[in-house]
This record gives sequence, structure tokens and C-alpha cells, in this order.
Amino acid sequence: MSSLVNAIVMLGMLVVVPMGLRLVGAPELDRIRRLWPLFAVPGAVALWLPRGPAATALAACYALGTALLALHAPQRLLREPRAHRAPAEIALLTALVMPSIAATALVAERSGHRLFGFGLGILALTVPHFHFAGFAAALVSGLVCRVADTPAGRFAALSVPLGTLLVLGGYFVGDRAELAGALVLTAGMWAVALLTWRSVRGPDRDRTTRLLLAVSSGVLAVTMLLALSWALGEATGIPHPTLGWMAATHGLGNALGFALCSLLAWRRLREAPSGHGRTAPRRDTHHEGRTA
Repeated sequence: MSSLVNAIVMLGMLVVVPMGLRLVGAPELDRIRRLWPLFAVPGAVALWLPRGPAATALAACYALGTALLALHAPQRLLREPRAHRAPAEIALLTALVMPSIAATALVAERSGHRLFGFGLGILALTVPHFHFAGFAAALVSGLVCRVADTPAGRFAALSVPLGTLLVLGGYFVGDRAELAGALVLTAGMWAVALLTWRSVRGPDRDRTTRLLLAVSSGVLAVTMLLALSWALGEATGIPHPTLGWMAATHGLGNALGFALCSLLAWRRLREAPSGHGRTAPRRDTHHEGRTA
């Protein structure tokens, strides 16, 4: 399981986060995105080293990069507080913070420290969770809400960050709180899948983009059902998948089928010629005197 989890985390660090930052459409993130390999590559190397000072130092380098990224969230919020009260922007702001939670768990796990009393195995799985169920899910839900600014779109944009935070809180409160978070997160991600299928994946899209969006929607329907079954089993004691099986199915499916396919599709939408990219995410234009 360790090698598989490490490979999934590397995908999040080296591909998903920088690709996602480009899609936010915020000029102030360009610098951190260009510098991202300086933080992510050491973090990726740390995954494969034995626990100890060297792995901890490299993981701390990644944590520094995620902290710099997270600092953009309050800065954006303070600069234009009204603009960032919109559900889509709340989701995007949440995405900026999620990698720092993953990096904190990574530093603790690589140092062999049981952070808040959690076992090293749980900390190791927290790292991919907050790259994909945290960063990627919040980002995509925000992008979908920008396109489908309907009650369903706003529900998706708000429930994904809320569900992710409830799952995080469940680590401290108990399995039933984590189950509540899983319920909220699953409902939000299913809303994202439905809106992606019905509103984003239009007939005017090219075949490749439509295929990527279809795969991401279909994968979400299955992987979130797995997540819900696992959380229900943990809370009630009924039989449920093991962590190893979850990593090989839910984890790998979310990483490749949902996050990677979604971001590739949204990048294609953004780069689509004029007239075919009406739903591509708009760029943040605060520096031009307008709100995003």
C-alpha cells in the first residue's frame, strides 16, 4: 500500500496542484505556481526515504510551499471580501488551504511523530486525502459553480469544503462526525458529477473534452460510494473495505479518474478557441479594477 499511496501523492504534488493553480485564474498565484517544483520535488523525494531527519527536512520544504500558497487565501479574502463570499470563491479559497493540511501530516509522518496521537498510517493516508478530496475536489466544485451558478451549483461549491472540513474534524471528534462529513462530501461530489455531465459537458465540446468530463463524472459516482461505505462501516462496525483496498480503488480512482481527468478537461475548456470556451474559468481581474 505504501508504494501506491506514494505514487498517488506524487501525482497530487507534481501535477494536480500546479495544474489546478493555473485554473484558478488568479495572476497573484503565477509566481507560486512557477516556483512550485522547488517545493514539490523535495516533498516527492521525501516520500521514498526512510523516516528520519533527511525525509523530514525535505517534507518541511514542501510544507513551506503549501504555507505560502495558503497565505494567498486570507489575502484574497481581505482584498475583496464581498467578492469572495460567493460559493464558488469560497470553494476556491478552500482549495488553496488544503495542501498545507496534507503537508503538515506529511512532515509528522516522515519524522515518525504521532501528530495529535494519530498513527503513522492514518497520517500517511491524510496526505493524499487532502490533495484530492481536499484541493482537487474543492477546486473543481468551484469551477463547476462558476459555470452552473444555480442552487445545485452553489450547494456543490459549499458542501465540498464543508464536507472536507467535517471529515477533518471527525479525526478529532470521532467516527460519527467523520460519517457526517462523508455524507456531506459525497452529496457535494455527486452534485459536481451531475452538473459536470449536464451543464459543463455540452454538445459543443470536442470529443476528447467530453470524454474526460464523462470519465470524471462516472468515477465520482463510484468512488464516493466507496468512501461512504467505508465511513459507515467505521462508525457502525458493519463490514466495510480495508484501508489497503480503499487506497487501490477509491484513492486511485479519485486521483486518476476524477482529479486528473477533470483538470485536463478544464484546461482544454480554458484553452478552447473563442466561442467554444464560454464556460472556461474566468481570470481573476482584481488588478484591473474589477471583481472576479
